[in-house]
Amino acid sequence: MKILILKPSSLGDVIQALPVLRLIKRHLPDSQVYWWLEKDLLPLLEGDPDLQEIIVFDRHGFAKPRNWKMLCQSILTLRQHHFDWVIDLQSLARSGIFAWLSNGGLTIGLDDAREGARGFYDIAVRRASWHTHAVDWYLAVLPHLKVPFHKDFIWLPPRPKVVAEFQQKWHPPEGRRFVLVPGARWNNKRWPAESYAELVRRIRMRENHAFFVILGSKEDQALGQTIAAVAPEHCRDLTGKTNLAEMIEWIRWGEIMVTNDTGPMHVAAALGRPIVALLGPTEPRRTGPYGQLNNVLQSHLPCVPCMKGECAWPTTMECLRSIPPEAVVNQIVRLMQPTNPLHLNNR
Repeated sequence: MKILILKPSSLGDVIQALPVLRLIKRHLPDSQVYWWLEKDLLPLLEGDPDLQEIIVFDRHGFAKPRNWKMLCQSILTLRQHHFDWVIDLQSLARSGIFAWLSNGGLTIGLDDAREGARGFYDIAVRRASWHTHAVDWYLAVLPHLKVPFHKDFIWLPPRPKVVAEFQQKWHPPEGRRFVLVPGARWNNKRWPAESYAELVRRIRMRENHAFFVILGSKEDQALGQTIAAVAPEHCRDLTGKTNLAEMIEWIRWGEIMVTNDTGPMHVAAALGRPIVALLGPTEPRRTGPYGQLNNVLQSHLPCVPCMKGECAWPTTMECLRSIPPEAVVNQIVRLMQPTNPLHLNNR
């Protein structure tokens, strides 16, 4: 059986869709599964043991006339595979068109009304409720394919070559290992960098062996510098310095992550790393850290969650600014206590 999964972007969304791949391969180990993926995310799935092939999609060049010949060739290649199942987990107009044009035996997607993609599917799977988590919505396609659901799978299996290269290049330190992710796509998803810096200061006051790795893109470098300046010898600011595969291994290395609502948060959830997630405008039940919603800190303002990319509250960013560092420290203490408690005071 040949199966095509369409979920080209973004990082967090692709991570949350991976259980569909894992369970299909557990149930149909002889199946050949292909994944339609944005080229910038290729390192995420390259060499994945459950994939037959990655079909690379250039989102930025999609609408440029000079690329139309290549686009047509890509569609012809999809059709030549004669897929038995085509599973569209992006469910927007662009992916719906590609799913339909691939001409598979059965096309299934999500009933997302934003762009009317459901018209391209044989089966459109509705979200059980507005609050249904994205992972659970993706998994809801499986009963229609008679694929059983369970949790006996490795969400993000280690890739030995990547791990070896990571160890050789970065020489990750020992001690208490914290991963901080101060950036986010929306500015109003960002807990202030000064609050992250204060968090580092508070932990360092009571835990001499704490070490902090700060992850993010080049756009987050100013945030990383602000945080690392509090304890330069105990912080490694890697904003803009790691590739995607290295970022995943740093998260695997960490004992605990403190993060905004961003893609690396979902990586940590997939790896089973304890997370303190600081959420403002978004709804954790829909897109929070899967399996760790009780680790979300969120203010109880009337506007929360607004689900908007710009803050309209009279006190800008109050939803995140009102989360004090001591509340994050308390959550860290609670999370780490079963293994080796951190004796931190709220100072």
